[in-house]
Formats: sequence, C-alpha cells, structure tokens
Amino acid sequence: MFGGGGGLNPRKMEQMMKQMGIDVEDVEAEEVIIRTAEYDLVFGDAEVTKMDARGQETYQIIGSPEQVEAGSAGGTADDAGSEAEAGVPDEDVDLVAQRADVSEDEAREALEANDGDLAAAIADLE
Repeated sequence: MFGGGGGLNPRKMEQMMKQMGIDVEDVEAEEVIIRTAEYDLVFGDAEVTKMDARGQETYQIIGSPEQVEAGSAGGTADDAGSEAEAGVPDEDVDLVAQRADVSEDEAREALEANDGDLAAAIADLE
C-alpha cells in the first residue's frame, strides 16, 4: 500500500499519523492486569502505547502475560483498603507456613498483620 521494500521511516509514519489526527504516546506502566471471569492476565513487563484518534483512545500492550487465578492479581480501586490482604502471594503463605510449622490460614493472618513481611510473620509465629 505504501510502496517501497523497506517499510516506512518511523519519523515519516509519525508525521502521517499527526496529519490524520492520531496522537501516540508511551504509557509508563509498571503492571497491566486484564481480569476475566475465569482468570487474570498479569503483564509485569508490559510496554503500553496509547493512541488517541480524534477522541477514541486505544491502548496497545506488548509483553508476555502470566495467567493467574481470577482476582488474585492484586486489589482494585474498590478494595484499596484491603490491599495487604489481596497482595499476599500464595508462595509467601506456603513459605511462612512451612518455616513456622503452622497452617496456611495462620500464616496468611501473620503475613497480613505484618504487611507481607516474611521475616516478621515467621518471628511472630515462632
């Protein structure tokens, strides 16, 4: 469509997009979470680009997501107060339960009480 064998020069492409009223900007995202009813997709290393074409915003995510259990990928704006509870990884709970020789429920409670600090949770349980 555009001719030439080597593709378009990025600068020329940017000029053409501006002429068509399309603004492009990089978004400095630390993490992107896509929630579905069955699972969450967590992009920890995502490159996010926002395109605004005359008021219609489109986001492009480039990266490799990790598929996790639905709702286990951190809190939402509605439960920001329970961020520590939502943010305790199962691996941390397992580690504390093994080290302190307690149940997973006790380990989770200790981690929540210590804001996810593994050493403090283990010390409290010993």
